Amino acid sequence: MKKISTVIITKNEAANIARCIRSVLKFSDEIIVIDDYSNDQTEAICKEYNVIFVSHKFIDFAHQKNKALSRASFPFIFSIDADEEVSSDLNTSILKAKVSGKSDFYTLNRCTNYMGKWIRYSGWYPDKKIRLWRKDKAKWVGAVHEVLTPKPKNAVQLSGDLLHHSYPSLRWHIEKINHYTDIAAKQMFENGKHVSSFKIILSMNFEFFKKFLIQLGFLDGYHGFLLALMSAYYTLVKYAKLRNLHLKSKQSV
Repeated sequence: MKKISTVIITKNEAANIARCIRSVLKFSDEIIVIDDYSNDQTEAICKEYNVIFVSHKFIDFAHQKNKALSRASFPFIFSIDADEEVSSDLNTSILKAKVSGKSDFYTLNRCTNYMGKWIRYSGWYPDKKIRLWRKDKAKWVGAVHEVLTPKPKNAVQLSGDLLHHSYPSLRWHIEKINHYTDIAAKQMFENGKHVSSFKIILSMNFEFFKKFLIQLGFLDGYHGFLLALMSAYYTLVKYAKLRNLHLKSKQSV
């Protein structure tokens, strides 16, 4: 049987972390939480479950998750976000993979709850993710929307869903967009990327069209329509912030 280190990064996740930890207890040989100095009850709740709790200043998502990998003792990693939960079917599937050890990489389907509705279209499902893998085979890259690299060629699919309890309100979604677009715009600026006004308009309109029509967001009803609008808004804000960074750079010269 292969041993598994479950890793979680947190920042003020008192509302979610207990549910997350309880969902991974059956297959985890250790649980490591890397926390960005939360000022709520996150740490106290984690210590109720005897996890390894490490305070570490957030730089970007890949850096934080790789910090968690560096603390892991066991050969396999299961990575889960604090607002996620392993379903019972996925739990069973992971336990079977733990015994069989057929692969170095395993993919799973993630299903996200958007303001009370489980989204099945809009490009959000099945939302395949690699979350279980052999530690020495890959690491995280990317300041935002981080991915594992190198990308495996032959990953084994696990049955059952990873349940993503995110987007509880429109206000929360807007605040997240503001946070993620700060990171994305800064990364593009540092990489020397520029964007025209025409590109901004074209990109945000295409994003809505893709989500709502191509990815069948209309089948998610009102929530699908709202998701398409918010995806377009994310694109607008990201590129607008990039333009503003270039403007500030010119003014400072």
